[in-house]
Amino acid sequence: MEARDDEAGTGGSGGDDTGGRCRADAEPREELAGRVLAALEAALPGSRAALRGSLAAGTADEFSDIDVEWVVRDAVFGAAVADVPRILAGVRLLTEVRADPDFLHSARRRLLFARFEGVSLFWRLDLSVRAESVADDADHDARNPAARAREGEWSRPASALANALGALKALGRGRPEEARGLLDRGFARIDERDAATGAWAADVIRLARATVRRDGALAAQAERIVALARSGARRGDTEGTTGVTVAVEGADDAEGLERSQGSERPAAGGHG
Repeated sequence: MEARDDEAGTGGSGGDDTGGRCRADAEPREELAGRVLAALEAALPGSRAALRGSLAAGTADEFSDIDVEWVVRDAVFGAAVADVPRILAGVRLLTEVRADPDFLHSARRRLLFARFEGVSLFWRLDLSVRAESVADDADHDARNPAARAREGEWSRPASALANALGALKALGRGRPEEARGLLDRGFARIDERDAATGAWAADVIRLARATVRRDGALAAQAERIVALARSGARRGDTEGTTGVTVAVEGADDAEGLERSQGSERPAAGGHG
């Protein structure tokens, strides 16, 4: 689910405005994940919560999010989904909970995105909630149009802002063409006549600012992403064209974690 495109988005006004510096109250990602698992199972006896993705596989890097699957009885599925904000707020102060539009109306499957106060933007919780009867069906409702959100039930600007953050994650992992695709789709999603140029910091900042012009409620989150992009340009290449050094907000290390990129230079303009 990492660097997920076409999602409900990353809006919200709270968060860790560290610009890549560690907050004193930051906790290790694995510890946070463990507390989420415990809270979910305690809230609904008989349910099962487990890590998925790179954290479960032991392949996570500093940009990996927290993927969790929560399996509940069919009879309480709706109530369990509705109770997620309360449960997660008991783990750590929440700044947002959003739903993936692909499963917004599914009766047995939901995908929720949550962010916590004082936690890196990259360390989002992606919570898959499944009814017991479809727990082993990886494709349940994936091709069901009735399960999807209708236009107006999800935020295109917030989704595009998620792509801006996803592009920073891709750059941090040395994947410039993935970043280009995320940025181009982000611009297209909000009908912005723009595209990635390969001046990565400037590209990310333009997309972030374009989302705020369409939805002012995204301003605080967008400015955190802008700060990360600017920090990367300063620490890496001053023109932001040959690479980006991405500082990880809320990292456990007191100096913050950084990843420097190589000198691959994609062609300016055009689409990946």
